[in-house]
Amino acid sequence: MNEAFAGGSQPLRIGDRMLGDGQPCFVIAEVGNNHNGDYDRAIALVDAAVTAGADCAKFQMRKLDEVYRASSLSGKDDDLAVEYTLDLLRRFELSTEQQRRIAAYCASKGIRYLCTPWDASSVATLETFGVDAYKVASADLTNLPLLGRLAATKKTLIVSTGMSTTEEIRLAAKFLDERSVPYVLLHCQSTYPAALHNIHLRFMETLRAIHPLVGYSGHERGIAVSIGAVALGAVVIERHITLDREMEGPDHAASLEPEEFRALVNGIREVEAARGEPLAERALSQGELINRENLAKSLVAARPIAAGSVVTEEDLAVRSPGQGLSPLRMRALIGQRITRAMATDDYFFPSDLSEGTAKARRYRFGRPWGVPVRYHDTERFLAICQPDLIEFHLSYNDMERDPAAYLSGTYDLDFVVHAPELFAGSKLMDLATPDEALRRYSLEQTQAVIDITRGLKKFFPKTKRPPIVANIGGFTMDEPLPPEQKAERYEIFAASLGELDLDGIELIPQTMAPFPWHFGGQRHQNIFIFPKESAAFCAKHDLRMCVDISHTKLAANHFGFDFAEGLAQLGPHTAHLHFGDARGLDGEGLQVGEGEIDFDQIGTVLRQHAPEASFIPEIWQGHKNMGEGFWTALERLEGRI
Repeated sequence: MNEAFAGGSQPLRIGDRMLGDGQPCFVIAEVGNNHNGDYDRAIALVDAAVTAGADCAKFQMRKLDEVYRASSLSGKDDDLAVEYTLDLLRRFELSTEQQRRIAAYCASKGIRYLCTPWDASSVATLETFGVDAYKVASADLTNLPLLGRLAATKKTLIVSTGMSTTEEIRLAAKFLDERSVPYVLLHCQSTYPAALHNIHLRFMETLRAIHPLVGYSGHERGIAVSIGAVALGAVVIERHITLDREMEGPDHAASLEPEEFRALVNGIREVEAARGEPLAERALSQGELINRENLAKSLVAARPIAAGSVVTEEDLAVRSPGQGLSPLRMRALIGQRITRAMATDDYFFPSDLSEGTAKARRYRFGRPWGVPVRYHDTERFLAICQPDLIEFHLSYNDMERDPAAYLSGTYDLDFVVHAPELFAGSKLMDLATPDEALRRYSLEQTQAVIDITRGLKKFFPKTKRPPIVANIGGFTMDEPLPPEQKAERYEIFAASLGELDLDGIELIPQTMAPFPWHFGGQRHQNIFIFPKESAAFCAKHDLRMCVDISHTKLAANHFGFDFAEGLAQLGPHTAHLHFGDARGLDGEGLQVGEGEIDFDQIGTVLRQHAPEASFIPEIWQGHKNMGEGFWTALERLEGRI
């Protein structure tokens, strides 16, 4: 532990402001990217922070070519959420000169300007601003090179710990302690907005055992939880600020508007719900797992590496997204002999530390099976396994790509298409919304997916009527719908079905989780959740469904219906299955055997009620390391379903 900053008698300093026990809580108004790239809006947010009495207004600065892999920036080979994140970052960026003017404006208004640098170049730029302290984003807790650069400034660091395990937090704290850096650890649930049951405010006690000065960076709705964190000893509170929670962008929904006084009324109940229990180990929520994959850091090849080479430090670079081996494993990786050839920017994986990996083979099931693919990885997956079908997971960028650039000849297997759920401009697909403009947009995009699917049939002549898996929509932001409004959403979807040209195509709605993953997993899903009503809708409209086993288990957990009975009700209307494990209320897409699902039980149910339905493993980030997660799932499912 850093003795110079241990205990309540050793407060920290940001400029002339003292932080620590016995000092007023230092309140950060996190503007972040909520200016949406508009300088005047950024100034207005500074004014709002001043009026609110915040101690500082905080911004972000990044050089994308230093933060992300070149191949990620090109959009060629990463998953859907990375494309979405990069799209927003490019559009919502302020120039260095605008940031400098904002810092000067803050000084004229008597409020501190702080900033989160995401790369070394941004640190160098901010040093010319004369900032008093630096914020370290949760995504960079494991980024030792950046932490080292910040430590060299000798300024106070405010370090968020979201999307990190307890051991990762300990290692980062040790790294800073060895350099005698003054810092505060912020407890954080990196989901936007965060579910109250995932916050576990009492984890601050565990953090305080690692480092004595602890604060809280909140992404929940309202203000009561943050007040609760202060009651538990937080010396820093950070909250996002926005002029309008409905604006486009990932952080607005988790931000505070000045008029959110109604949260005060519910404050005590929110603190009770958020208190949680002391955690010996920090559990990552599904929302954090998503953001960890998109924003955190990986070890990648800094240059081409030949098969059989011994890894040196010069072979390694730290880059986003966080889909490979953690930078904390850097020392363990150095000296290992690599058995595969690697190109620049290729990920390292745990298997490169001789930790084993599942390999593809010809699996045997009593029903058709396949794997999820993007256009670019179709050929490489087909080269190592022999599935009965493949399921194309389209992003909105894929809709502009020519499949012929990736597919060659014809294939003797079936195919399924998974329609995008998220489109440019942060628009979610919703064929059941009363917002007519959004419904029309969703109809246009769905018809475009249908046309793309028809075009794919020439590559797969075996498939006469390819299914399109679609998340229909019907979600609400803050509250679930009452029964009569939910029925209206089903009727709107039925009307949308009648407006689509489905000739030669089968649209199969997917069963949904109560809290879909979009924007942090805290919107409420209202339709295609309850098996009985979903089955009734399918029978009435002659539809079949894609039953997502993980989603339906989460719905059963949340609403208390019998999971196996629900699958039996859905069985006669099931065309296709997604298999993943589940836990709690939002632990979706887990590896088979790592959640709460009894696959032997549901295998018995599905063999009786949906014997011919095809399936794929739907495992979170299962495509990494040449599909390692998919092959592991298939190994564990074989003989059971």
